[in-house]
Amino acid sequence: MEKILSFLVVVFCCNFIISQEINQDTLSPKQLKEIIVIGKKSQVFEKQTKSLSTVDEYLQRSSKVGMIKRGAYAWEPIINSMATERTLVTIDGMRIFGACTDKMDPITSYVEVSNLSEATISSGQEGACFGNTIGGSIDLKRMKNIFREKSWNFNLNTGFETNNAQKIAGLAVDYADSLFYIATDFMYRDAENYKAGGNKEVKFSQFRKLNFSQTVGFKTSQVSFLEASVIYDKATDVGYPALPMDVSLAEALITSLKYEYRPVGNFIQSWETKFYFNTITHKMDDTKRPSVPIHMDMPGWSKTYGYYSKLEAQKDNHHFLVNLNSFLNNSLAEMTMYPADPNENVMFMLTWPDVDTFYNGIFLEDNYAFNCHSSLRVSASFGVHSNKIKSQFGLESLQIFYPEMKDSRTRFLKNVSTNYTIVNGKFQYGIGAGYGERAPSVSEAYGFYLYNSFDGYDQIGNPNLKNEKAIEANAFIRFKNEKWTLKAETSYFHIMDYIISKSNPIFIPMTIGANGVKVYTALDYATIYNVSFSNDYRFNDKINWNTRFIFTKGIDSDKMNLPFMSPFSYSTTVSYFDRKISADVSLLGNGIQNDFSPFYGEDKTPDNAILNASFGYKFKWSTSKLLAKVGVENILDTYYSTYLDWNNLPQKGRNFFLNINYML
Repeated sequence: MEKILSFLVVVFCCNFIISQEINQDTLSPKQLKEIIVIGKKSQVFEKQTKSLSTVDEYLQRSSKVGMIKRGAYAWEPIINSMATERTLVTIDGMRIFGACTDKMDPITSYVEVSNLSEATISSGQEGACFGNTIGGSIDLKRMKNIFREKSWNFNLNTGFETNNAQKIAGLAVDYADSLFYIATDFMYRDAENYKAGGNKEVKFSQFRKLNFSQTVGFKTSQVSFLEASVIYDKATDVGYPALPMDVSLAEALITSLKYEYRPVGNFIQSWETKFYFNTITHKMDDTKRPSVPIHMDMPGWSKTYGYYSKLEAQKDNHHFLVNLNSFLNNSLAEMTMYPADPNENVMFMLTWPDVDTFYNGIFLEDNYAFNCHSSLRVSASFGVHSNKIKSQFGLESLQIFYPEMKDSRTRFLKNVSTNYTIVNGKFQYGIGAGYGERAPSVSEAYGFYLYNSFDGYDQIGNPNLKNEKAIEANAFIRFKNEKWTLKAETSYFHIMDYIISKSNPIFIPMTIGANGVKVYTALDYATIYNVSFSNDYRFNDKINWNTRFIFTKGIDSDKMNLPFMSPFSYSTTVSYFDRKISADVSLLGNGIQNDFSPFYGEDKTPDNAILNASFGYKFKWSTSKLLAKVGVENILDTYYSTYLDWNNLPQKGRNFFLNINYML
């Protein structure tokens, strides 16, 4: 079925590209990277159902992004049904690496809606600007400050949710004049255990999080400025009900210094250079669990130094982009096991053996406009990726399995892609293709007895893995008139040397109760198809109807289904918006997950449907305004879990919320 849908979309696109005459009144085409608005584009911000949603909740509105949920906090984003290892997430172009071997601290967990303006989502090789990827990328963009007449802005945010008694409080202050600006914001969240449908408490789902952000800018000339920024994020007492351990601390410090040059009427449109540093500390523990076979502490640390220098230029119909980027990351993780019998020895191991990853790369892009109707984008990148194990103890531990392994390895990574876009009257079409490579992650190459609670196996890395390689093809068609906006798109990925872990009965598991040990290896290939359709209908200037359908299919070379593939899923929303009042009603659902994968730890997930509603009112005075939003999620209090919920973790039941935003 998925092959037929993909084929029809591609044929439909190609037929229009080949057969239609070009309408001379159409607008210049643009590359359709998906953008999820998060922050202060005020009119759009006010239309959001829940203005104080988490970053995770904003991202899952995208047709290309799903969120793997292990608890109520820090969901793992996947792009085109591919998880962290095959995707790239940056904050304003900065490379950041989590410090948790169990993926309990995705990069998206270290930012807040209060310091972000939007998320740019790129599919496949279109997302290779800041590094190598297979599935695509998400760039979380900070609020853009501007030099202006001297003025102050104040924002006060507060909210409450009934299901888990979540309290939200935030404050933002910014000042700017013609030569200087400073923006500061603070956000705090505190939540208890949530309740699934039927008022069933999900224990160990609480969390507490504090986020602070500040940006300072100085104008150095009429066409250049210097900007320094910092984000500090600290989460404590974070429960993960789908996992055997919780988190006592997840702490991040993210800093950067940027110089930007924007000449007027020049070949160079902009030149942005940024140096950055970030450090993450993550501590897993199980001290609050009622009964564990053996108590464990599992701290992890990640430090990254990096820079990029991105130049945009234009010559005639050519729009050029060049990005030089580099980073040095160190990843270290430990596990200490404390036997119940005090006479037994404490056991210690390095689960990430103090690994340095050094990367240097260059990305080149030319977006050539043939005319005001059609354009061709071509990009390529080349990178040198080196790993080095700094711990002799960690190296010797892995040499138990790989006696000949060295402490370092260098890889060369390549990428190329092209997209052709054309506008014909009310239609826009595009086709594209790409090739990309990625290196194995630290866990895949050097992980040492990493327990995966999804399939119940300890995982051991493999430093001899080849680079994973992918060929992709994509197409879309879009129609827009005064009332309708319709879009159908499809993508296909053929991934060679597909990295997975396979059971090895020779080895004995370290985790008590584990099913065995899996060692990372590579299959010949795997394939992933994605098909989506969306429509937006405007009844009038105030009432809008939006619908989205998604289907994904993934199989490997052994003809087994891949995990986390979307069954037929859908969402439909009717919304109302005028100058003071906003309201919406939405229905979200998934079909039965028949194509599940027992080999990867999945089981069959039933269908589900969730009904939500919200209402907002804006109070406006001469120099300030207050936006109040009330709503209810899962109105029918349905007990459910989806294909993306780790170990069938049940999701929230009925939840009433109140969000208040005061702007001065």
